[in-house]
Amino acid sequence: MADVAHSGNNRDNEDEGDDRPEPDREETLGRKNRRKKKQRSFWKELPILIGVALLLALLIQTFLARVFVIPSESMEQTLHGCAGCYGDRVLVDKLVFNFGEPEPGEVVVFERPDTWNQSEFRSERSSNAFVSWLQDIGAAFGLASPDEDDVVKRVVAVGGQTVECCDEQNRVLVDGRPLDEPYIYWAPGSGEQEQFPPINVPDGYLWVLGDNRNNSCDSRCQGGGGRNGLVPVDNVIGKARYIVLPPSRWQGVGDHDPQVDNVALSFVLPSSLPLGVGLVAAWPTLWLGRRVRNTVKSIRSSESPGSGDKQ
Repeated sequence: MADVAHSGNNRDNEDEGDDRPEPDREETLGRKNRRKKKQRSFWKELPILIGVALLLALLIQTFLARVFVIPSESMEQTLHGCAGCYGDRVLVDKLVFNFGEPEPGEVVVFERPDTWNQSEFRSERSSNAFVSWLQDIGAAFGLASPDEDDVVKRVVAVGGQTVECCDEQNRVLVDGRPLDEPYIYWAPGSGEQEQFPPINVPDGYLWVLGDNRNNSCDSRCQGGGGRNGLVPVDNVIGKARYIVLPPSRWQGVGDHDPQVDNVALSFVLPSSLPLGVGLVAAWPTLWLGRRVRNTVKSIRSSESPGSGDKQ
C-alpha cells in the first residue's frame, strides 16, 4: 500500500510538473546570441566609430572650419604665438569667403604667395618621412605647427584702394584717410611704424599688415615691398573667428573695420559662446567617446550574474 501511495505521489508530482510552462527554447537561444553579439560588437564598432569620427573631422576641416596654430608673434596682442611655445589655436572659418571677399579689418589665414620670399618662422619637421607625415596630419588638426607657407595677417586695404604710410600722427592712410587701428601692439622701444609710398591695390588682391606692427614682415617687406607684397584673394584660406585653445584665451578674434571713423565695430563675443564653439568643433571625439562608453556598459550588464535569466 505504501508503495502504491508512493507511486501515486510521483505521478502527481509529474502531473504538476507538466502543468508548468516549459522554457521557450528560441527565447533562451536568442538571449545567448544577443549576449555573444554584444561581446563582439565592441571590437567591431570601435574601429568603425574611430573611422567615422576621423572622417567627419576631416570633412569639417576641409570644407567648413579648421584649427590653425599661431606660430609667431607678428599678430600680438590679438593672437599669441612664438617659436617653440604653445601658441594660440584659432578656429578659421573656411566657408565665409564662398559668399563674399575679405573686408578691411578681418584677420585672415592665407597661403604665402610666390612673391613672398621671407618666412617669419620655420616649422620643425623630422627628417624621418613617416614622422614628418604624422606632423603634417597633426598640423591639419591644430596639434602641430603648420607649414610655413600658411600665414595669418589683418586686411588693411582691398582691391581698388590706395594705401600708404604715414601721416603726421604716424597712421596708415587708405584713400587719403587715416585708419583707426586700436588693435596695433607697439613692442617696447618701437613706437613708430615704417613708412612706405602709395600703393594701388588692384582688384583681386589684398594689402595685409600684422598687429604687432614693428615685428611683422607683411605686405610692406615681402618681395621687397610694393606690389610684390600684395596677397591674391584666391590664396585666402579663411577668416580667423575664435581662439579655441588654450582655455584661458577663449575669445573672439575681432574684426574692427579701421576704415570706419569713430565707430567701434570690434566683435563682442558672449562669454559662453567660445565654449560652445570649442565643443562643436570637438563633437566627433565626444560622440565617439559616448558610443564607446555605452558599448562597454552593455557588455558589463550582459556579463553580470543573472542578467540573462530575467524575463
